[in-house]
Amino acid sequence: MVLKMNRRLLLYATLLTPLMLGSLPARAADTIKVAASFSVLGDMVKQIGGDRVEVKTFVGPNGDAHVYEPTPGDAKALVDAKILVVNGLGLEGWMSRLQKSSGFKGKVITATTGIKSRQMEEEEHGKTKKITDPHAWQSLANGRIYVANIRDGLIAADPDGKSTYEANATKFLADIDTVEKDVTEKIAALPATRRKIITTHDAFGYFGATYGMDFIAPEGVSTESEASAKDVAKIIRQIKAEKIPAVFLENVTDHRLLDQIAKETGAKIGGTLFSDALSDERGPAATYLDMFRHNVATLSEALSS
Repeated sequence: MVLKMNRRLLLYATLLTPLMLGSLPARAADTIKVAASFSVLGDMVKQIGGDRVEVKTFVGPNGDAHVYEPTPGDAKALVDAKILVVNGLGLEGWMSRLQKSSGFKGKVITATTGIKSRQMEEEEHGKTKKITDPHAWQSLANGRIYVANIRDGLIAADPDGKSTYEANATKFLADIDTVEKDVTEKIAALPATRRKIITTHDAFGYFGATYGMDFIAPEGVSTESEASAKDVAKIIRQIKAEKIPAVFLENVTDHRLLDQIAKETGAKIGGTLFSDALSDERGPAATYLDMFRHNVATLSEALSS
């Protein structure tokens, strides 16, 4: 009798074990290792990948992707990754060196694929040159394209996770719709005369073009460039002539230049905007959509009063 019961218990255990394991989250060993170039992309991959991905972000919270210097640890993390997610459009000038030094052989997802980039003109050594603005994530319309590209890239690398990636991306896109409605309403409520502001470097061109604001910056699209005395003097004259109400700091740049401009013009410091990086998890811009919520609330509060 005891022998029969033991056999039955063994049979039940054999039948139930696969079912029980199938209901558990993917083990760490089963997750897809994904490397992301900077914090905005790292958050997007986490939102879409969920428990199926393990994400390594090279340029973390409040870091500057324009001037980042990869570490030996980054090379090891990249060679272990199956997927690399980059922004493209010239943002990560250091990425090709990192890929070469690490010997990375995985799949590269370029999040800006299909986006119509903004072309800008900058002066260098007295000559005008055209450059591509890489800050495409600063438009939520472009954010939708980022989400689709990351979703499709994850599915291509991990077909078994298709339903998870699609469901998470659908939720993400619905959340973008909600945030975009709030952004549009808050910007529309600002008088046209108060939609021209100063930031440190030219990171908000896509935001301005999409939502009807004019961002002026003494530095160019990269934080590597330095504002000339001529450019600063020109902006100071413009602030005074057009009565531009506020200047805004950025979380990835030195605030001393804008402090100087504010002091000389009487324009107020409107707050800190998150441009090229998110905050840490305890900050006001811990996710991509939190960044938009914080930035538009900061702009609205400073420019409404």
